[in-house]
Amino acid sequence: MTDPNIPPPERVVHQTTINSTPERKGGGLLAFFVGGLVVAVVAIAWFLYVGGRPAAPERPEINLDINVPAPKLPEAPHLPERPVLPDVPRPAEPPTVTTPTVEPQG
Repeated sequence: MTDPNIPPPERVVHQTTINSTPERKGGGLLAFFVGGLVVAVVAIAWFLYVGGRPAAPERPEINLDINVPAPKLPEAPHLPERPVLPDVPRPAEPPTVTTPTVEPQG
């Protein structure tokens, strides 16, 4: 008689072992914030390096000499002389301020 705990010789047994690791949580959020800070620092450094504005493209040198005759305007008519007003002194009085009267209480 054979031992019941030993498989028969013609039967092949395959054993599969699954090793699973537990999920890691929280590391992705920290990496996201650190990456965002690195991008922000690089952007600010670049902005300060270029002087706060994008680089202007080089413009070609254009040298133009334009001579156009200016039109001549006709002479303007002379204005009449200002009328002379009679020298009448105008009395100017300083402004007056009324003083309040204090009534005795009694």
